[in-house]
Amino acid sequence: MKDRKQPETLRLKSVMPALTVNDAAASLAWYRDVAGFFVVDEMKDAGGNLTGALLRAGDVGFRLAQDDFKKGRDRRKGVGLRLYCETRQDVDRLAAEIEARGGTLAQPPTDQPWGARDFAIVDPDGFAISISTAVGG
Repeated sequence: MKDRKQPETLRLKSVMPALTVNDAAASLAWYRDVAGFFVVDEMKDAGGNLTGALLRAGDVGFRLAQDDFKKGRDRRKGVGLRLYCETRQDVDRLAAEIEARGGTLAQPPTDQPWGARDFAIVDPDGFAISISTAVGG
């Protein structure tokens, strides 16, 4: 084993992506009702409008934030970003459940040459999410 650098290099325990979305309510509904996330918290402005949310799926958290459109209303989101999520669950069953809830798979469950089986979905703003499990593990 290679000796660790001193001082220690950065060591992270988890990551929580924060996604800026065009319609926080629609995105929240998609993540909850289609993808199967649990809503931990909702943030609202003084008028009661949804401005953000904290979601969880197992140990993984996602944050959604309503775009304020200061950079333009036609700004594309999700371009060049894919979130890879790992699970020990049966990805074929998860994919079928997402389809049954009205979701569309961008890629059906597929065995990958690196020893994973995964499928892909894309949220309303174009953020791609791959969900995988180890094959034989």
